[in-house]
Amino acid sequence: MDDTEATWQSWLSGLAPSRRSAAQSLRTQFEALGAADAPDWARSAIDENQPQLARFVLLRSLWRCAIDGWADPGALEQVAAAQRLLDAGADRDDLVLLARAVAYEAVFAAVDELDSGTDMNVSGVDVGWVVMESGEDGTPTGRPLAALHEDLPTMDPSGHDGADLWR
Repeated sequence: MDDTEATWQSWLSGLAPSRRSAAQSLRTQFEALGAADAPDWARSAIDENQPQLARFVLLRSLWRCAIDGWADPGALEQVAAAQRLLDAGADRDDLVLLARAVAYEAVFAAVDELDSGTDMNVSGVDVGWVVMESGEDGTPTGRPLAALHEDLPTMDPSGHDGADLWR
């Protein structure tokens, strides 16, 4: 048994049976979704009562669709300006890298703004927002998905936390 698994088992043994069962279920779900650090996500969800599964699924979806979607065959070609650049001899890999980097910046800015809960540049407006976990039926659980921008880089399937976007 490696250190991570030993730590997991030690932590798990200290939980009440219902929390232990919830933790094991969460770990299984995170592993099925491909989370490399599934025990950490599950432990945070239990110890901190954070909606980590919802955060993970949302952020992973944003990375896969909005950022990595630009690498899909034909994705660049659907943008007229990109097609003109390709026709002019631009390197497709460079254009994909550019599109992914711009998409990352846009997604990061959006989740950072959602995390703030208000427009810091506007005064006199008494309104804000919150991103909330919901159950299968769409009913809010009351648990906000906070600090989304902090974990966005960890969704990079390459394991480089987005650093390869700036090469």
